[in-house]
Amino acid sequence: MRTICLYFEIHQIIHLKRYRFFDIGRDHYYYDDYANETSINEVAERSYIPALTTLIEMAKSSGNAFKVAFSVSGVALEQLEIHAPAVIDLLHQLNDTGCCEFLCEPYSHGLSSLANEDCFREEVLRQRDKLKQMFGKEPKVFRNSSLIYSDDIGGLVASMGFKGMLTEGAKYILGWKSPHYVYHCNQAPSLKLLLRDFKLSDDISLRFSNSEWGEYPLFADKYISWIDALPQEEQVINLFMELSALGMAQPLSSNILEFLKALPACAKAKGITFSTPTEIITKLKSISPLDVAYPMSWVDEERDTSCWLGNVMQREAFNKLYSVAERVHLCDDRRIKQDWDYLQASNNFRFMTTKDTGIWLNRGIYDSPYDAFTNYMNILGDFIKRVDALYPFDVDNEELNSLLTTIKNQGEEIAELQKELGKWQLKAEKANSKTSKPANSSEKKPAAKKEVASKKKKEEAKKPLPRSKKATV
Repeated sequence: MRTICLYFEIHQIIHLKRYRFFDIGRDHYYYDDYANETSINEVAERSYIPALTTLIEMAKSSGNAFKVAFSVSGVALEQLEIHAPAVIDLLHQLNDTGCCEFLCEPYSHGLSSLANEDCFREEVLRQRDKLKQMFGKEPKVFRNSSLIYSDDIGGLVASMGFKGMLTEGAKYILGWKSPHYVYHCNQAPSLKLLLRDFKLSDDISLRFSNSEWGEYPLFADKYISWIDALPQEEQVINLFMELSALGMAQPLSSNILEFLKALPACAKAKGITFSTPTEIITKLKSISPLDVAYPMSWVDEERDTSCWLGNVMQREAFNKLYSVAERVHLCDDRRIKQDWDYLQASNNFRFMTTKDTGIWLNRGIYDSPYDAFTNYMNILGDFIKRVDALYPFDVDNEELNSLLTTIKNQGEEIAELQKELGKWQLKAEKANSKTSKPANSSEKKPAAKKEVASKKKKEEAKKPLPRSKKATV
């Protein structure tokens, strides 16, 4: 039976303020609070609240037939808790319907998977714990920032215990293959992959209200007929998009929510169901591994990482940020940890892009990519000074590397020592049991011989002596 996997992402940009070179060392607060509050309230009112309310109604009215998946970055959860708690309440209501699955992603919505394994692992596990605490379930499926994926990243995600991962169905990766099957990571066959159908997803998130589009206006029955017309063996249709597409990219006046409400009934008429990612990876087998040597994403036409790391400025900022990753990982200063999350966010590097994608990019306070780079590097300069104050840069590199290596490996060393200790304890117990058995048996044998000898003497004593012996006496 053919099924639709509908997934939405929620992430909120943290707006940086104008930060001058002369502020370095003097001002350690980097954010535009007014812009952050107004922007999140706007997107909540225009998109999140009406969209989530609609999804809750769809889940309740469908008799558990409608299913949806969400991922919410840790940074977005922080901002929603402060400025838009109504959105958090709606997420809890959606979770209570039993028709929603929450996926894990990097806490910062950053690019640590491309830079530092330890940082990536730490923020993923932190996000998993936060989601379990908030919604009562530990995520089993992972979604990286902007669906970034490669063979190495897949292997790392699998090592953290995830059973599935979402990524892009990029043409240059799939070739003649279809995204409508379940695949698996070539480094970890246990990690199943669900690939986004970018055309059907973008028909909703990018083109729905475009009056110049050839398929405008798009109705639910027409959309479902496209899915129904696919080859019968193609069973999984993955529709992945940002939740802000419903209300922001596609205004509510375009009837985007009415279109969404009509999808379950039209799908049911064609025998098409809705499923969560975990349901799909549990029921369906993978047809083949997916080979992705270099990272891909769902951004821009190239579907790669060039929108964040495509020019010299972006790479300079990226490398400078992660040059202190190990030191930040060691510290326990809450303010530095929070700033680290906010500075890692992928949009900071996106604002520096010089690519001409044909789509207008809202750079916020920045006039150009060079302006964005200058402001970010000023902030980064102050942040690194603060990190250096905790772990001075002039510490001997060999000494620092030795310390980092010791901290990183101490858990593994302790585990190995415990295993060795367990083996020696088992050997000692076996040796004791072997030596105790012969000792007991050797003690019993002499005692038995003495008893037999004494019995023989008593019997011989009772017997009458021979006559010759009597006469002699």
